[in-house]
Amino acid sequence: MWISICFSLSILGYFKYSNFFLWNWNQMVEGNFQPYDIILPVGISFYTFQSISYVVDVYKKRIKPTDNWFDYLFFLSFFPALVAGPIVRADYFLPQLAANNPATKENIWGGFWLVIVGIVKKAVIADYIAQYNDLVFNDPSLYTGVQALMGVLGYTMQIYCDFSGYSDMAIGIALIMGFRLGLNFDSPYQSRNLTEFWRRWHISLSSWLRDYVYIPLGGNRKGTIRTYVNNFLTMLIGGLWHGAAWKFIFWGAMHGAGLAVHKACKPWLDKLPNNFIVVFICWLVTFVYVSLLWVFFRAADFEQSVEIIRNIFVDFDWRQIPQFCDARPAWCVMMASLIVFHFVPQKWADGVQYAFIRVNWGIKLIVFLVVVQLVIEFMSEEVAPFIYFQF
Repeated sequence: MWISICFSLSILGYFKYSNFFLWNWNQMVEGNFQPYDIILPVGISFYTFQSISYVVDVYKKRIKPTDNWFDYLFFLSFFPALVAGPIVRADYFLPQLAANNPATKENIWGGFWLVIVGIVKKAVIADYIAQYNDLVFNDPSLYTGVQALMGVLGYTMQIYCDFSGYSDMAIGIALIMGFRLGLNFDSPYQSRNLTEFWRRWHISLSSWLRDYVYIPLGGNRKGTIRTYVNNFLTMLIGGLWHGAAWKFIFWGAMHGAGLAVHKACKPWLDKLPNNFIVVFICWLVTFVYVSLLWVFFRAADFEQSVEIIRNIFVDFDWRQIPQFCDARPAWCVMMASLIVFHFVPQKWADGVQYAFIRVNWGIKLIVFLVVVQLVIEFMSEEVAPFIYFQF
């Protein structure tokens, strides 16, 4: 098992982290080594994690090994989730492969609906609001506190729509073929604490890190201090997984520290009344914390991140908000609509999907054509790649 894990991680390490470690070595010894010209294979992080989960689950006897190589290779290279997730677990996917159930009419039209929703999230919303966000992050010195804040809020929503949009499309395409990949995003910006946020954001990655990093480190079985350390180390590894740069490590470390603080304060927090004011404050603190950390995730370096945050807190003038709305009405309407729909109860969304499945094909065609027209109307000059392709 360990030979297999080390082999998989060594391949990932070479392609993704060679230049990162080489750059840090140069800084320490003041060397003059040149970076390697390495092309990162798309999706390598995702199928490496899937391969590790299969090997560990077979070793732990959670699943039986596949009867032939084709089933294993099909699981590892299942194309909807291959390049940007969700991370498919062998104990969830292989039984479906063995059952070989045909796709039902509900599967096909339900999957088609998820593909449409994913296209709207990615190609309409995320790509459109990114046009302004990119301006702010490319040169933050040119923008005021209000404009910087809007750029940060825009990226907060952009990365959600971009990644959850891809997940919706991947889950939908798999469903059309009769496979269920499970939910990967569950309205994460509704969260009232960081623990809840990571139960709702990129669920397949969060559960993978929990089962294959956090629990093997000892989980919460080794005492309180060890639990906090394990939380911190798990998120640190999660940050490094997202990118070979210190800003990603800092991002993961701050999430790990936030999780530890929440767990330490939980006995006190549980005593607070469950009224609207308390719920709103908890939500606001969580949302602000997550949004500010997205700045380090998106910005080119630490200096740019600090400059953006400084602009928000030092150069903020709320009287500029109406001017911003007048200058970018479509952007503001799209952001406001996105926030409203994000807080729509899940049963409402399920009801809309069920209604789409039941309507006749003519209505389905009209919905599809409307979505295509929206993509054309809001598309930028160049096709923007999925954000998570880089990971």
